[in-house]
Amino acid sequence: MLTRLEQAQESWGGSHSVIDSWLEERQELLVQYCKLVGLPPYERSDNALPDKEEIQSFCQILVDYLSAGHFEIYDDIVQACEEKGPQSLALAKTLYPKIASSTDLALNFNDQYADAKKGQDFSKFDSDLSELGEVLEQRFEFEDELIDNLYSNHLDK
Repeated sequence: MLTRLEQAQESWGGSHSVIDSWLEERQELLVQYCKLVGLPPYERSDNALPDKEEIQSFCQILVDYLSAGHFEIYDDIVQACEEKGPQSLALAKTLYPKIASSTDLALNFNDQYADAKKGQDFSKFDSDLSELGEVLEQRFEFEDELIDNLYSNHLDK
């Protein structure tokens, strides 16, 4: 996921400040995710759960990222794609529902773990976090395709 992010930043970085900010937020989300999972360079002992503050921080960044996409960025990108022509708009309208479908799972994760209480059942935390990671990876691919659609040259016949 981080490699994809670097490619996205190289491809579209500097082209639009809103997209730059969004990709920076994605980077922060991915770093927090790696910390929770215990991916290198971050380590997590096999049986230990992340601290409550780490989970809350991740959930806050997750919700901020989802919100920025849904309430700020997607509409702007779709509108810009509309101006590029029907082929670009059609692709954007095809991608948007695929991106939106991941929102429910991400928000459910947030609802389940953001305000975790002492004694709460965390037996499914790792599997829920893994599932969220898979969904986010797919979402990022669709978002990157949407951004690429904005910057690619479509020839409408």
